[in-house]
Amino acid sequence: MNHLDPGAERNAEPAETGRLREALAAAAYEVTPSRVPLAAVERRGRMIRRRRRTTVLGAGCAVLLGPLAFVTLHGPDDGDRVTRPAATVSASPAPSASPTVSAPTPRVVEPGERVTAAPGFVLWLTEEGKHWTSPDVPEENQFRSVVDGNIDRTRPGVSLQIEGTDGGVLASGIYYGGEGTASVVEVASEDGPVRGELLELPGRPGWGVWYAVAHSGVEAPVTVRDTEGRVYATLP
Repeated sequence: MNHLDPGAERNAEPAETGRLREALAAAAYEVTPSRVPLAAVERRGRMIRRRRRTTVLGAGCAVLLGPLAFVTLHGPDDGDRVTRPAATVSASPAPSASPTVSAPTPRVVEPGERVTAAPGFVLWLTEEGKHWTSPDVPEENQFRSVVDGNIDRTRPGVSLQIEGTDGGVLASGIYYGGEGTASVVEVASEDGPVRGELLELPGRPGWGVWYAVAHSGVEAPVTVRDTEGRVYATLP
């Protein structure tokens, strides 16, 4: 007695299914697969990479060049042009005004105040006129009056006294009668003009004393100028 395996009955496939499988397998063997386009794929990949690189570089250049200003320079031929960065112009500060230097004025001294004009020579002023002493006679008070009528204080004038010193000359005198404010005095000497000093009492008395030390002979002219540079008084 033959016994059938129940599992074999379940695994047996219909005859039609087997024939269909065999037909499909035969058809598959007859199909030739096409070649993969590797070269085209590589070219496409390179093109995509170049596009991405160009995009990145273009964006970077735009960021770097954005703040720069450019000026186009035209040469003799309008077709030749050179583009250069524009020069930065900085504003210069406005020059400050030079301070105004005022003209000098006489030194104001109190009546009887002693002034050393040169070694051994002492000057002082009183309301009556000019006083001085010299090294030769230090105890003698020499004097020129401005109130005895010898000078006309209503008209411009200058007097001149000369005394020798060690290695030079002391020139001095009285100036008076000029308009404005006396400022400087200049006396002629063998070495050229010499500038001196001016002394006045307080209250603009209308006269004063001048003196100058020179290393050579002194002579006229003696010229006193005011603060405007005009002649206050002169000794021809």
